[in-house]
Amino acid sequence: MSSAVPLTPDVCPPWLRPLVDNVEQIPDAFRRRLPADVLAMVTAKVASPVASLSGDQREAAVLVLFSGPESGPDGGGVPDDADLLLTVRASSLRHHAGQAAFPGGAADPTDDGPVATALREAHEETGIDVSRLSPLVTMERTFIAPSQFHVVPVLAYSPDPGPVAVVNEAETAIVARVPVRAFINPKNRLMVYRSNLGARWAGPAFLLNEMLVWGFTGQVISAMLDVAGWALPWDTGDVRELDEAMVLVGDEGGSR
Repeated sequence: MSSAVPLTPDVCPPWLRPLVDNVEQIPDAFRRRLPADVLAMVTAKVASPVASLSGDQREAAVLVLFSGPESGPDGGGVPDDADLLLTVRASSLRHHAGQAAFPGGAADPTDDGPVATALREAHEETGIDVSRLSPLVTMERTFIAPSQFHVVPVLAYSPDPGPVAVVNEAETAIVARVPVRAFINPKNRLMVYRSNLGARWAGPAFLLNEMLVWGFTGQVISAMLDVAGWALPWDTGDVRELDEAMVLVGDEGGSR
């Protein structure tokens, strides 16, 4: 994909408009739960102007794809059949094994910007027909400390993205269109931390049938729910160690 991919925010459905119109608020919502020292490190890494996806920076992009009807429910809110595309990385991978994530990855020299990267990577991972997707806006470039990448989330929409599936089982274990209501449901929400970092690094997570969504992906989804006004009160005092939380995947009812 060598030509620039245009952003088309005007095709955003009304129910997704609160998120698109307030996308500039996502960084503050994203960082709200970061400890002061972690926030200082992340801020320092992104203080310089956004670089092109070339040169010595480790650049990446992810696709944040919402699908659902063009019209929402009366009185506002999210349609029951709206969903968000996620993957789970193969357990055999050296880095981030078994972790839920947005489709995406490192920039290729032939990519003309983060939108092209996100679409190319999503197609390679899920087989999705990118011609059925409308990139709406890009979110702020964010430094991910564990991987040392600068990541640009690309928010996109499709009324019907068509089939998706695991393309390479060596890299991806699951490809799923997860109902947005599963993320909104307070029963599916918790805080998660890794034992080697301690509870002060706990971040928002979502415990679903097939996956535990945590880390960068969990933080972005949590921030989007807050910014769009979709979030419901949930128990932020439910703090669990990562391995303890992973054991619960698939064991509980409802959406999890």
